[in-house]
Amino acid sequence: MAEIKLNELQKQRLDKLEKIKSLGLNPYPQPNLSQKSSVAQAREQMDKSVEIAGRLMSLRGHGKILFADLHDQTGKIQLFFQEKILADKMSQTKLLDLGDIVSVCGEVFKTTAGETTINVYKFEILSKNLRPLPEKWHGLKDVEERYRQRYVDLIVNPETREVFKTRTRILTEMRRFLDDHGFMEVETPVLQPVYGGASAKPFVTHHNTLDMDMYLRISDELYLKRLIVGGFEKVYEVSRDFRNEGVSRFHNPEFTQIEFYWAYVDYEVLMEFTEELVKKIIQMVKGGLKFSFQGTDLDFAKPIERITFTDVIKKHTEIDIDQIHTEEDFKQALKDKNLKVDMKGVVGLGACFDALYKEHVRPNIVGPAFICDYPAEMIALAKRKADNPTKISSFQLLICGTEFLKAYNELNDPKDQSDRWLDEVALEKKGNETAMQFDSDYIRALEYGMPPTAGWGMGIDRFTQLLTDQSTIKDVILFPAMRNEE
Repeated sequence: MAEIKLNELQKQRLDKLEKIKSLGLNPYPQPNLSQKSSVAQAREQMDKSVEIAGRLMSLRGHGKILFADLHDQTGKIQLFFQEKILADKMSQTKLLDLGDIVSVCGEVFKTTAGETTINVYKFEILSKNLRPLPEKWHGLKDVEERYRQRYVDLIVNPETREVFKTRTRILTEMRRFLDDHGFMEVETPVLQPVYGGASAKPFVTHHNTLDMDMYLRISDELYLKRLIVGGFEKVYEVSRDFRNEGVSRFHNPEFTQIEFYWAYVDYEVLMEFTEELVKKIIQMVKGGLKFSFQGTDLDFAKPIERITFTDVIKKHTEIDIDQIHTEEDFKQALKDKNLKVDMKGVVGLGACFDALYKEHVRPNIVGPAFICDYPAEMIALAKRKADNPTKISSFQLLICGTEFLKAYNELNDPKDQSDRWLDEVALEKKGNETAMQFDSDYIRALEYGMPPTAGWGMGIDRFTQLLTDQSTIKDVILFPAMRNEE
């Protein structure tokens, strides 16, 4: 019945479209409205004539008068159509529907009820709406439709528009922060002959002219560090990265990341820098450093806690990973502590530690907290600590059981990097589908000499999700990945 009703409504609108054409009017004109006012500006022009344009979101009245609400990206304003002003053209208001995009000229005044209104003396339909807008989105089915038809979601839900305005503000402020600290924004290849910079499955494509397989990047890291080799000391990129993996409330196969690399500093400097940056953005968005995410209170006013990976594992599982040297040792430790870990697809000691951490530790950390000094087996691109080569100089920012950024001192010893990548290749042969690839050109770059460098990467989608209090990452990505509509 709903589909029959929708089709009938669409038929009525198509009839109106034909009526507009029969009057010799163009239902989709292209006027020059570059000098029009926004709704927000019009509201400040009391007793003056204005021209505005936007979408009709409410129609009420009949006969000789009609009231409507017009929305643009700055807000809404009431319109007042009356026959004594519009004369014969008043009959054309019967051709208007909710969702039509129109331009109007009129004088701004206040009604006796105090409503700022435009007394319309001229109007034009700019785009006829042929598909009725939903009154509101609700229920599981409509949640799916919101993501598939984001354009409709943005029309009818002002709060959705605010989320994406906030996302833009976050990105703008992060760029400004890095620019003000002397970083240079650069662009590196999205299509790469060897994928690298993270442990993830890539999307594979083929370049016809070069007749070679290529990969959508999973990270910018190796190209940005090539620029450090080349002599740039502070670089960053706002990038779209792609990982052919699962979809969850915190994962989308296509996502936005900021990565930066800073020569001649270490990860301790980056921790201080990160705390300054994160708190600045939170203050801008939230107006303070205390807020809640999905019902959990967070306090960024105090210094961010620092705890080592070894200590946090021991705290939550009573397992001392410093005493574990093989995968057999790891399995025995699980048995001794009566802990179960999903080991499907887990290959290598580093992956074992990561699985334990993600299943039994990370979900319990509210934070904010910096988790520091991971085992060397976990990140093949990070530099070993000078005082303990079994660990790497690294940290993650953890909030509400979720990773928001990762940083470390960059491995710049070409021999060590080569050996650790060979270990990754061996893990791939044993079945690790996310092992890093060996990049011989990057080794060649390191052989020219890369200064001591620290690097950092943050997922912008998750950070926006946190600061706009959205339960799923789909709510902060304009067009998230979805199954085919069929």
